[in-house]
Amino acid sequence: MKIAASVKSGITRSLRAWKGILIMWFVILLMVSMVAIPMKGVLQSGLGDSMITEKLAAGINIDFFADMSASFKSLVSYFSNGLLMIIITGFFINTFLTGGLFNSLKKHSGSFSYNEFFKSSADNFWSFSGISLIVNLIIVLVAIVVIIIPISVFEQAEFSSEGSLFKAVIITISIFLLIVAYLYIVADYARAWQAISDKGGCFRALRFAFRQTAGTFFLSCSLMLILLLFQLFYGLVVFKLLTQYKPVSGIGVFMLFLFSQILFYIKLMMKATRYGSITKMMELNTVSPDQ
Repeated sequence: MKIAASVKSGITRSLRAWKGILIMWFVILLMVSMVAIPMKGVLQSGLGDSMITEKLAAGINIDFFADMSASFKSLVSYFSNGLLMIIITGFFINTFLTGGLFNSLKKHSGSFSYNEFFKSSADNFWSFSGISLIVNLIIVLVAIVVIIIPISVFEQAEFSSEGSLFKAVIITISIFLLIVAYLYIVADYARAWQAISDKGGCFRALRFAFRQTAGTFFLSCSLMLILLLFQLFYGLVVFKLLTQYKPVSGIGVFMLFLFSQILFYIKLMMKATRYGSITKMMELNTVSPDQ
């Protein structure tokens, strides 16, 4: 069965590319730390030696915000500017490293090479950036057309009620998520094709990807649905574990940080498994002449 073979191959390829995934984990950790560490300094300077831990142990205490005073503005500034920096730089850094990761997930990639990883990241950067930008723009347009406009019109209608509005929200969001899953398949096929092809250009890659997705619609959608459900289930398990753990000492906080980073690395492994599975599916059943 092609779906089972693709998932098995995706797991094998992601394990083979563990060093590339480790690079992605380290870069993301470094990027987030550049924002988190200054924010921690602002919190410490604003709180000083206050017993805020004890204050918050019993719930939210309004004195916390009063103690922050002027430092609260600095905290908001750090958070907003830092979040914007993470979004912008994260997009380009993730695109760059994804190029090397897809190359490591190819059928005949051989043993992992750091030189080959970064060379492929540079070679695929512009085409991968174009693919990501175009797909994200399509997702934004779909959100406007499928969710925002219908719900706005429905909300203005005289015959609408709270119950019918809730049903409309559920239906529109469900349709939107299905379309987004389809576009994820297109983006993955485009990047997989670009990684193995000598023909450059994001438009050629997307043309191939739309043909490939349409020609293998049932197989591709079933594979993506299985992979996304696994990722969703894993996310719920991680959320449950992290919310249950309440550190009470410095060692406990460090262990929580270490545990969360291990879980995040596993999440990146699962994403690589998705990329590898889609790449295998493309190799098994290429329907476009632009191979």
